[in-house]
Amino acid sequence: MFMVVMLKLIHLQVFQFEELTLKAKESWDRELPYASIRGNILDRNGEVIVGNKLSPTLFYMPSQNDDPKKVAEQIAPLLKTEEDVILEQLSKRASIIKLAPAGKNITSELAMEIQDKNIKGLYAGIDYIREYPHGNMLSRLLGFTGSDAQGLAGIEYQYDSILKGEDSAIRLYTDAKGIPLPHVDDGWKNGLTGNHIQLTVDLHIQQVVERELSQAMQKYEATQGVAIVMNPNNGEILALASAPNFDPLSYQEVDQAIYNRNLPVWMTFEPGSTFKIITLSAALEEDVVDLEKDTFYDPGYAIVDGVKLRCWKRDGHGLQTFLEVVQNSCNPGFIELGQRLGEDRLSEYIRKFGFGESTESGMAGESTGILFSEENYGPIEHATTSFGQGISVTPIQQVQAVAAAINGGYLYKPYIVKNVLDGVSNELLSSTEPEMKRQVIREETSAKVRDALEHVVAEGSGRNAFRDQLRIGGKTGTAQKVKDGRYVDGEYIVSFIGFAPADNPELIVYVAIDNPKHSAQFGGVIAAPIVGQILEDTLQKTGSGEQIEKEYRWGDVPQTRVPNLVGTKKEEITAYMYPFSIVWHGDGNQILSQLPEENSLIPLDGTIHVYTTN
Repeated sequence: MFMVVMLKLIHLQVFQFEELTLKAKESWDRELPYASIRGNILDRNGEVIVGNKLSPTLFYMPSQNDDPKKVAEQIAPLLKTEEDVILEQLSKRASIIKLAPAGKNITSELAMEIQDKNIKGLYAGIDYIREYPHGNMLSRLLGFTGSDAQGLAGIEYQYDSILKGEDSAIRLYTDAKGIPLPHVDDGWKNGLTGNHIQLTVDLHIQQVVERELSQAMQKYEATQGVAIVMNPNNGEILALASAPNFDPLSYQEVDQAIYNRNLPVWMTFEPGSTFKIITLSAALEEDVVDLEKDTFYDPGYAIVDGVKLRCWKRDGHGLQTFLEVVQNSCNPGFIELGQRLGEDRLSEYIRKFGFGESTESGMAGESTGILFSEENYGPIEHATTSFGQGISVTPIQQVQAVAAAINGGYLYKPYIVKNVLDGVSNELLSSTEPEMKRQVIREETSAKVRDALEHVVAEGSGRNAFRDQLRIGGKTGTAQKVKDGRYVDGEYIVSFIGFAPADNPELIVYVAIDNPKHSAQFGGVIAAPIVGQILEDTLQKTGSGEQIEKEYRWGDVPQTRVPNLVGTKKEEITAYMYPFSIVWHGDGNQILSQLPEENSLIPLDGTIHVYTTN
């Protein structure tokens, strides 16, 4: 019996020592949480969009202090909370109490001030809150985290399992009364740092987009606005904006309809004339039209199955080539193109271009849009679809489709997450590669589409997007809003989709403004100049070849090309009798440089600054 007891003791003390000690410690320990660092959200260049800020949380161990009333008296004023509220929390029957919400995520300075009071049983645990170096930018895409650092909306929610880590903790070993055990040192429980999400977004482009959209919302007192910038050659989303946005740190104060709706993928509406690009692409691919040789007479309407469908221009555009049909955004002309294609072929191309299904962009809450069902698709529905009315699409679907129309015919899946990086080493863990779904039109057809849309900007309805020496193509859209199955009188969604350089597109930009006021409600008036400005401010390349000159129309400010004045002397300038003003900088007689530069466009009564030697 003695030998059996000895063998059992040896087994317990030697072979089961680690296991039993661990179990004993688990019965003794009280964990003081140290929150793990949640992974950052970065832009494509590694700049932090969402980071972390140290924000400690207070914990209280009742067994280590028998005077909770005094503790409440000491800390309540510092936490700016009623004393009885704190006392109620401190009096709970628990081994360790989190003082939330008053003591959660306090400032580091306040935590140090409280710690300096050396209050028994009161500890400051390491905690973090999200930090937004760029304010509200991208808020409806990014979403936010809750009080426990768990993602609740947007990217934060969708990629929560990647971003979140596992908390660390100080292990305080005490007896049942909470008195520290003298023979056991405090321990440390290791956690894991969350991994980083790197987006395809370029913060420089995003800042330009947010600036322009914010100005438009204010100027036109619009209900909401949407903007998307994408690389048409691989599907990378470079900027994404919804207006109005919100402060992610104060999401409780915002209507759920704002933070739960990422408009570029959630919002559905009739696209209007931007959809005509699909009808145009299909007609050119099927060789049912020659844009320069074929003509069409527009009396201002088309009769389809006994129903009069009007053009936006009531008295019509008269006799036009089909290139002018595109430039003028003539509805009856596009009805004719749709009829030449036939119901089946047009419907087939619409679905080939990705409408009626999710783009699978990887963003939460994406809608699929609404197309006519086969049984409800008759001659009138076919006609209205050909010019973008009667169907419902999302902004991201439009960008995906038009990108395919102008990039050579290749339909790429849009995507927003570029890489997942290790939260400690920044090592690449996974990467998203561009995904080409299918080729929908030939490269030759795509080149014709680009050329036609460049004419729209230089000579047609998109002229307000024109930028001198930057080849831009695009299409306007104006759609009456629908509510409960009826068109709302006087309310429109105006849009423009543009790309540049027109001969070899690098960027495609879509902007839609919902219910703008104080202006003519046309995409060419409101949305086109916004897209033009975004392209001008974000593109380095302007395009090769010769730009189509902007056609002068009544009401336009007369402009002229700036002559080369470098090398010219003062007395020669007077003899030339230029119509514009010349401002001299320097006391010299000969011009060394000038602004604007040679060949730039300026108003006839504009100003040229010339610089001479002193």
